[in-house]
Formats: sequence, C-alpha cells, structure tokens
Amino acid sequence: MSDPLARLRAMQGADLPVHGGRTLAYVYDAGDPEIDRIAREAVAAYAGSNALDPTAFPSLLQMENELVGFACGLLDAPDTAVGTVTSGGTESILLAVQGARDSRPDVLRPRMVLPSTAHAAFHKAAHYFGVEAVLVPVGPDFRADAAAMAAAIDDDTVLVVASAPSYAHGVVDPVTEIAAAAATRGIRCHVDACIGGWVLPYAARLGRAVPAWTFAVEGVTSISVDTHKYAYAPKGTSLLVHRNAALRRLQFFASAAWPGYTMLNTTTQSTRSGGPIAGTWAVVEHVGDEGYVQLADLAFAAVDAIVACVEREPALRLVVAPDSTLVTLATDDSLDPFTLTDELVSRGWYVQPQLSFADDGPSIHLSVSAGTLAHVEEFASALTESVAAARSVGPVAVDDGVVAFIAALDPAALSDDDFDGLLAASGLVGASADGDLELPTRMAEVNAMLDVASPAMREALLIAFLDRLQRPDRPTTGVSS
Repeated sequence: MSDPLARLRAMQGADLPVHGGRTLAYVYDAGDPEIDRIAREAVAAYAGSNALDPTAFPSLLQMENELVGFACGLLDAPDTAVGTVTSGGTESILLAVQGARDSRPDVLRPRMVLPSTAHAAFHKAAHYFGVEAVLVPVGPDFRADAAAMAAAIDDDTVLVVASAPSYAHGVVDPVTEIAAAAATRGIRCHVDACIGGWVLPYAARLGRAVPAWTFAVEGVTSISVDTHKYAYAPKGTSLLVHRNAALRRLQFFASAAWPGYTMLNTTTQSTRSGGPIAGTWAVVEHVGDEGYVQLADLAFAAVDAIVACVEREPALRLVVAPDSTLVTLATDDSLDPFTLTDELVSRGWYVQPQLSFADDGPSIHLSVSAGTLAHVEEFASALTESVAAARSVGPVAVDDGVVAFIAALDPAALSDDDFDGLLAASGLVGASADGDLELPTRMAEVNAMLDVASPAMREALLIAFLDRLQRPDRPTTGVSS
C-alpha cells in the first residue's frame, strides 16, 4: 500500500515555498512558526464541519461574528455594520457587485464605474452578472481620477468602486471624492481593500501616511478585506462588510422551490468547510490587535528596505511610491524586466511579472510580508546579481514578423489545433520524452511574446494553456469495467 502523505510531500517539493518570506506573490508569511501551527491545528479540527447551517454548527457562527467584529474595529465601521466570511477576495467582490445589481431591479442594463486599475475580479463579476464595467483611466500617479469617475456615473450606474490599494501599483484611490460622487447620486460605493484592509489601519497607527478609505468616509457602503493575506490566516477567507444590514440583505439566497430542505445561503457557496473559518479565527485570536501592530511594523520595515534596494540600482525605478505593502518596479532599456524576473526566481525569490497595459510598459510586482524582513539583505544581494545577469543577457527581442503575425490573429476564430501550435511556438508548453506537457523553466521569452499580444489574445492563449494543463490523470491500475 502506498503512503499518500509521503507522495504529498514529494509533490509539494515542486511548489513555491509558503514560508521563508521569499515568495512575493500568492502567499503571505508572518515569519512565525507558532502562527502556522495554530492555523494548521484549527483547520484540521474543523475540516469536517459545515458552515452551511449555523444552527447545526453554532461555534462557526460565533467565530464568524467575532471575526467581523474585529474587522469592524479596523474599518471604522458604525454600530449598524454587518459582515460575512467568504472564500476569498474574488467572492467578496462578486457578492458586492451582485448585491448592487439586485438593489436596482428597475435598471435593465446595469453599469459599474471602475478605475482602470481595479482588480480583475470586477471584470469576472461583470461577466457573471451582466453588469457593464465602465473603465475610467487613472491619473499619472496611478490613482483613480475622481472627477472622471464622477463624470462617468449615469442613471444606469449601480456601483462605483475604489481600491485601497490597487494590486498592480499599491496605491490608495481618492476614496473620499469617489464616495461623495456616488452618494450624491444615491449609488453604492464599494472599497476593494482585499489586500490592504488588514494592514493599512496598522500603517496609520504606526504613523505612516494613509489616505482615507474606511467607513469613516461618508458614502462608502461596503468594504472587502482578505484575512488570508495580511491577517496571515490560512487560505481561503475574506470578509465582506456592509454599512448596514439592509445593504447586505440582497446578498443572501433562499429557495424552497424543491422538495428538500429550504436552501439558505449567505454567500455563493452552500457547503462551506469550517476549516478555513476556524483557522482564521484561531490566528486572529492568537495574534490579537497588538500582535498585528508588530507584524505590520515588520512588513513596512521590509517595504522600506526593498524600496531602498531598488533606489540603489540605477537600472531600476519605482513605478510609484507604495502606500501599502506592495512594491512595483520597472527597468530601464539596459535590461529586460522578464529576464530580471527569471534571474530573481533562479536565486530563490519569486516575484511576479506584470505585462504592458495601455500606455504603461511591463513591471515587476512584489507583495511584501512580515516574514520578508529577516531576509532583505539576501534580497539586496540577489537583486544586484540579477540586474547584472539580466543586463549581460540583454533584452528579450520578439521578431517583428512574429509581432505582425500575432497582431493579425483573431483569437475568436482560432481552432484548438491553432492554439496548440501557438502554445508550442510561444514556449508555454512543450512535450517531454514521455509525451506529457512540459512547462518552461524560464519565462522571459514567453512573457515577451505575451507582452506584444493584445489583451484578448493573451486571455485566449492563457485559457487554452489552462485547458491543456487541467486534463484527467487516470490511474494505471484499479477499478476495471
């Protein structure tokens, strides 16, 4: 009999590390093994529990209410505020958009006004719920243009959105002005604080300058904040907090239109594992308010140290000074950002490349955690070495003929065979000796090719890529028919 746990450990060896402060996207590391231990034990204790029915598992209801209560203190929420634990930031955003849409049944073609830097989850919500996303270009400081957003509001607008901060650039939008414009028209205003909501309040307490963004701003009707980011809780939990219960009510779903139990849901899910809720509650209970002050202090010290590292490298620049824990950097013409990314990854630092968008060129994103601070000197050395290596390699060039060929393609007209050829040509997938898909170890050439493609072609190629990755791996022995 095989040992599944041994196989799990072997498979996990191919994954990015979730501890050690070197993975600067996807995961958030407090740098404290005790936090991780408590989270694991709480998740395991409640893995079989089901938050579908709060009367069957009242302890989960208690934990959820206490988590929302803690968040209300961070968000300057009024006594009327209510909230819900969701599975992550995307679900929180989906529910905020769904609730806004359903609050205006008189609007046949609902619209929401977004800065162009708003998270892609709003585009997913637009796709799912039939709400048109009206994108407003941001200013040269990458913050939302409040006046332009106000001008974009019309009679069909059901929601106006601001970020605190935006993921791509780490800056907080002018929420005061945006929320005021929405309130004047009687429209909901959602603040996406998924990545900043648990750390920006502590930044302010530490004396750092933070633009206003919480419920203290008149006109803000809901805020999303992820606990599996800077609350350092296990994946996946987020909170969606509304200013009052009436604003939240349309998020709930009930159905008695079948012969089984009356379905009653607070989120898009029915069954909800108690594990993530318990893990999150246990971490927040363990760390506490003062503990989060200390973790935020560590994270911002790491941010300041990394900013200093970037400023010491003549070939690098900050795209914009960060308001929070997200650092975005760009390169000059002497080196290629995608090659620099590969070089950092090869030295044990996972950073996230961001492709060109509108008039802005490619950049590199870093989500900095408390656990990163202990390793910033190693990062500084790796950055210097990586810049030198990337410069020696030189920028990745995409042949002009290839650029013209990609530009001429219509992704909507391509067949599966066409996509297979494009995926192979781009380097996204190859064939191993045994015929399986084989991913490239260096991504600079792939990213350079994606960078010259239109957004629609990027989306189509990556969807085809994901489709090829997710195919059944059938057992070679077992049940036979």
